[in-house]
Amino acid sequence: MIWICVGEPRIRKRRRKNKGEAMGVIGVTKRKLSDEQLNILEKNFGNEHKLDSQRKDRIAFELGLDPRQVAVWFQNRRARWKNKKLEEEYSRLKTAHESVIVEKCHLEAQVLDLEEKLCEAKNEIQRLSDRSETSSSPCLSGGADYNPLLGGFGVEGFDNCFYEPENNCVYGMEWVDLYSM
Repeated sequence: MIWICVGEPRIRKRRRKNKGEAMGVIGVTKRKLSDEQLNILEKNFGNEHKLDSQRKDRIAFELGLDPRQVAVWFQNRRARWKNKKLEEEYSRLKTAHESVIVEKCHLEAQVLDLEEKLCEAKNEIQRLSDRSETSSSPCLSGGADYNPLLGGFGVEGFDNCFYEPENNCVYGMEWVDLYSM
């Protein structure tokens, strides 16, 4: 007697085949493409990366290959092409990044140099400011308001007079008659 339970599905386990059995049973072996086939496939890939069914069948017929093999080759070639583009983009971005890092280092060094110069300038200004505050020079401490030739010294009546300090002389000039002008 065989008992079969209704409502419970029967689970079948698949038996795995190793590669030797799979090749022997199906009889399909992986063929390596010839150089001529590779050149034609590369040429077609260069013209168009995508592969429609008519084009796939035409290329497969020309090369004597299975259309599925042509489709897989194009798929693999697109993956390699995409990886190559990504590597090139990565290389370009890495180079750009490195140049930006170098530029940043140069700018940081320049900022430090400028900050040092600014600090030195501030110290020099402070030193000069401290020195001018401690000096008792009449020129710096209100001498700008002092003018000996303006009133208060009894010079109001001398309009036709010319004053020349003793140490003011121009060597090589002849005497000029100031009154004949």
